[in-house]
Amino acid sequence: MPQHSSSAAGSSGDFPPFRQRHLISIADLKQHEIIDLLDRAERMIDISRQERKSHPTLAGKTQINLFFEPSTRTQSSFEIAGKRLGALVVNMSVKTSSVSKGETLVDTAATLNAMRPDVLVVRHGAAGAVELLSQKVGCSVVNAGDGAHEHPTQALLDALTIRNHKGMLAGLTVAICGDIANSRVARSNLLLLGALNVRTRVIAPRTLLPAGIENLATEVFTDMEEGLKGADVVMMLRLQHERASGKMIPSVREYYRFYGLDAQKLGWAKPDAIVMHPGPMNRGVEIDPAIADSERSVITDQVEMGVAVRMAVLDALLPARNQA
Repeated sequence: MPQHSSSAAGSSGDFPPFRQRHLISIADLKQHEIIDLLDRAERMIDISRQERKSHPTLAGKTQINLFFEPSTRTQSSFEIAGKRLGALVVNMSVKTSSVSKGETLVDTAATLNAMRPDVLVVRHGAAGAVELLSQKVGCSVVNAGDGAHEHPTQALLDALTIRNHKGMLAGLTVAICGDIANSRVARSNLLLLGALNVRTRVIAPRTLLPAGIENLATEVFTDMEEGLKGADVVMMLRLQHERASGKMIPSVREYYRFYGLDAQKLGWAKPDAIVMHPGPMNRGVEIDPAIADSERSVITDQVEMGVAVRMAVLDALLPARNQA
């Protein structure tokens, strides 16, 4: 399990004011703000591991989770995070809302704004939709994933997981493997890790590498052996089934043969390299089940860190919003 040394005594009161109003993109954060959120999350780990898993930081605040795409893992994580901090949490079912009847995103924003929430947590299938919504409401907005653009809290929880297992971030080599072109997780991780002086590598078939990726990653590889040599962290990405239509990759079997993480490929990384995956996993496609369940896998730790990071983000944003 992750190791850390922080105390659970306080939360936002022990940190300087967080100046960001929203969390839309990792690109909006300065290095010290990223570190601030990671340090806050350390405190939240302690709260979550107590028998009484609550801290009334957000008592009296209202949090609305607005998910236009299904994501049980992320939505549940944000819900638990808000409730552990004492917020009133409302999950909106978009499929049964007025959105499905033709209401526009701007209309939805106006309706929600009239309810006077303190924070909206939004997932949407279109890149830029969350930022647009943030311009139309008076509360803080957290991006829980927008299209292939970004997923900032996933990058933060990944960084926290790495830091707790490796004791540091700067100077490490992190290899991100899989569907780079369509992954908001990859983009957010590359932005965050780059800001913290981590050496980043991306590994994928050429068809799954986006144009301009060399501007985000330190190194780009199409060969797993070359890309994994000397890696401290191996981060596998989920392959969407529609990529296996024959246009992006020949077949799932061929993809696993060349890019699925098994014992042989993991052997090319450092002996103490850890294995990560944002979930949900396609076992036998991106990763061998034996590797996913091995001692080197920190995938379940990522889930725990996800709650802590989302608690930290809510803790940071709401006091800052009140001071604005």
